[in-house]
Amino acid sequence: MKTKRDIIIGFILGVISTCLGVLLYIVFFSKFGVEETIKQALQFKFVGKLVSLGALLNLGLFFLLLNRKKDHMAKGVLIATLIIGLIFILNKF
Repeated sequence: MKTKRDIIIGFILGVISTCLGVLLYIVFFSKFGVEETIKQALQFKFVGKLVSLGALLNLGLFFLLLNRKKDHMAKGVLIATLIIGLIFILNKF
């Protein structure tokens, strides 16, 4: 039972980490504000690229959890990353 809870916590951490990564990328590297950048991403269809850059934080989170022996949470982060990736791959078609 504890393993399912740890996987769910890892999944939630993975989704939050991706959102935080997108926001950090926009704040540090975009010439426009957050709202304007998201509008342009939707208009010019580069949301997938923006989210994939934001998902780079999941890499650090994954290895941090592995080093702390939180394998099930790391599995949840990996699942979140794969699901986010699959959503954008399927969105391409």
